[in-house]
Amino acid sequence: MNELTDFSGDMIEYLAEQEKKSLLRFLTCGSVDDGKSTLIGRLLYDTKLIFEDQLASLESDSAKHGTTGADIDFALLVDGLESEREQGITIDVAYRFFATARRKFIVADTPGHEEYTRNMATGASTADLAIVLVDSRQGILRQTRRHSYIASLLGIRHIVVAINKIDLMDYSQEVYDKIVADYLEFAKDLGFETIVPIPMSARYGDNVTMPSQNMPWYQGPVLLDHLETVPVESDLIEKPFRMPVQLVTRPNLNFRGFSGEIASGQVAVGDTVTVAKSGQASKVRQISTMDGDLERAEAGQAVTLVLDDEIEVSRGNILVAPEERPNVADQFQAKMIWFDADAMIPGRSYILRTEADSTPATVTALKYHVNVNTFAHEAAKALHMNEVGVCNISTQAPIVFDAYKDNRTTGNFVIIDRLSNKTVGAGMIDFALRRAQNVHWQAVEVNKQAHAELKAQKPAVLWFTGLSGSGKSTVANALEKILHAKGKHTYMLDGDNIRHGLNRDLGFTAEDRVENIRRVAEVARLMADAGLIVLVSFISPFRSERRLARELMDEDEFVEIFVDTPLEVCAERDPKGLYKKAQAGEIDNFTGITSPYETPENPEIHLHTVGHEPFELAGRIEEYLSKLERKD
Repeated sequence: MNELTDFSGDMIEYLAEQEKKSLLRFLTCGSVDDGKSTLIGRLLYDTKLIFEDQLASLESDSAKHGTTGADIDFALLVDGLESEREQGITIDVAYRFFATARRKFIVADTPGHEEYTRNMATGASTADLAIVLVDSRQGILRQTRRHSYIASLLGIRHIVVAINKIDLMDYSQEVYDKIVADYLEFAKDLGFETIVPIPMSARYGDNVTMPSQNMPWYQGPVLLDHLETVPVESDLIEKPFRMPVQLVTRPNLNFRGFSGEIASGQVAVGDTVTVAKSGQASKVRQISTMDGDLERAEAGQAVTLVLDDEIEVSRGNILVAPEERPNVADQFQAKMIWFDADAMIPGRSYILRTEADSTPATVTALKYHVNVNTFAHEAAKALHMNEVGVCNISTQAPIVFDAYKDNRTTGNFVIIDRLSNKTVGAGMIDFALRRAQNVHWQAVEVNKQAHAELKAQKPAVLWFTGLSGSGKSTVANALEKILHAKGKHTYMLDGDNIRHGLNRDLGFTAEDRVENIRRVAEVARLMADAGLIVLVSFISPFRSERRLARELMDEDEFVEIFVDTPLEVCAERDPKGLYKKAQAGEIDNFTGITSPYETPENPEIHLHTVGHEPFELAGRIEEYLSKLERKD
């Protein structure tokens, strides 16, 4: 046997040993400058997992960017972004892998700043344990409570309370005991399985990997020992089988497989699986992987399942155990963490994305938001940046899900803003709403087409939008007269008139404006179903609500008409005296003055009113409608 063979054998043996080790995913979190990055850097340094060239680079970077004087600044090992190094803070989530003789680790270093709460939630979503750092000088802060609560929501079972910088408080046991008591008091109802407080100095290594000589009064574990021994056995294999389909694989006519990572449970050749949405069932004929076929696969493995029958399974569906099927519903309750500077407003349309699915969705009710200081449930009309609330959500199409407490993979979702495509929120599903099971579409025989044929016209929703005083209602009235004279069946929904009846309970806050437009859009849809040409004259200042209205209608049925009049002209006209009051501060949330108006980006009709008469402008709209009729 030569040296190369010996080396190869040693490497195989080493890899086999690594494969047998358990894996702990953990994150560091807490408030700003509590020492999260320093702690991870110290862990890597003390476990001798830094190469010589890395250490040399770290020493050089410490001299340039460091905040610890002549000492090595261990935070720079993890704060990889130049902007982080310059500011001495963590912005993004930094992941590091390391291993000891007893266990493998993936650690997520998350930012402490409140505006980066989304990054903390990202790091917590896959973690088994959270190290919550507390600055001994500061004690428990608002962000400590927020991060602990989010860790609880996201299913983290184990907490280490790292009471850091104890060296700056003369290694005081009294300071330690006070912080421990404060933390245990507020976290007692958060449902953690274990809470282990450890006094430490990440900078000098006290109680990080070795017991501190400066705190003989502390008899608990050091951090590394606890990380190596905390139980992390996953129960995913024992849960019902779930496999979100990520790809339908068909390399040739003889092979059709469904690829994805098994989220929970296990599956074997010969087992029956069910398509969650359709309920169709088939047996597993083959389990393929990159390394060959298997007889059995379990949670965490990426596989391709080949079924006995040619049933319909597409990306966005989930293969499940037939005897333990998940929920399939379009209404459910969920806990929501909101990330965006623009508040979450009930009634506004977003994109909801799960592990397997994507669909338009609306928050139908914000039941309450959680006060992160007291964890009290407080009434709210909107969910603001970094707030946590409980909501009812309605999706445009049914989705497949489990309760988050039962399955973190199939019970979570993110919320996407429809205009910016940003991730603005994340949620954990509690349960399907009973109303979703009780309410069904009733088939009708006299449908929209029958109504339209009787009236000899094409239904349409003409959506007039523009500033107050722009001339929306004037042009809409002129158009209705033209259409009526031609024998068309119309109805006009005017903003002021609707607020005397259907929407008399709504004010002019952003939340009420969203609900105002949502209700009107639903009424307009019903009228279009009756075969009418509906003229809707509302300021409707937000693009997202106008888009929601458009998506309720059939193709070519929604016509956005931007009545474009300069603000100064509207204020000069001021037919109701509202601009004068708004400029005097007597009216709040007045569009164009103290509340924004988002101009349409691609309206079907753009009307400039200055220098044009209402009937002239109405004629242009009537001509557009005539072209639509001829097109059909």
